[in-house]
Amino acid sequence: MTLTRAVGLTALLASVAGPPAMAAGRWGADYFPNVPLTTQDGKVVRFYDDLLKGKAVAINLVYTHCSASCPLETAKLRQVQRLLGDRVGRDVFFYSISIDPRRDTPEVLKAYAEKFHVGPGWLFLTGKEEDIKLLSARLGLSSVTDAANRDGHLPSLMLGNEPTGQWMRNSAVDNPRFLATIIGSFLGWKDEKPNRSYAELQDIPKFDKGE
Repeated sequence: MTLTRAVGLTALLASVAGPPAMAAGRWGADYFPNVPLTTQDGKVVRFYDDLLKGKAVAINLVYTHCSASCPLETAKLRQVQRLLGDRVGRDVFFYSISIDPRRDTPEVLKAYAEKFHVGPGWLFLTGKEEDIKLLSARLGLSSVTDAANRDGHLPSLMLGNEPTGQWMRNSAVDNPRFLATIIGSFLGWKDEKPNRSYAELQDIPKFDKGE
């Protein structure tokens, strides 16, 4: 079973029985290829060992010469990063993998990341084309349109929690506040700023007729 088909089943099982205790072995080192990738800073990393193992992640596919969805995806995810604050790089890690590795060198990816004012905890990655195709397929992010026309690739965002083995696919161009809420809910974060109780109100707010 591929991750694409399993995402819906995992979510259904989690809603019925809670997080699957033994799922980590199913979607672990035996499933994800530990291929080398290069970050926008020129550092070589291994996909499973360095980027995925023991982490919660949000992964999408982009390429810097994209004239359609990629700029919108990146801009939206940058807003999500702002909303999540310092949780990105601590509680969840963002990865954007290029599907045009021949042109998207580390230097090109670095300039692209700087263009969108990307903050810490978000890596742009390139590597061998065959390795990226394999990763895309295993992550459930590959599209039949990619080979013929990269501009036709689907703007999807794969959320994953490697320790629990839970994965969920979303649109990468959805409302940033909605995506931030989805990420927090998926990863089981609790609101660190609880809502005030009505008992704390000193006076009943006054509204005019329009309000």
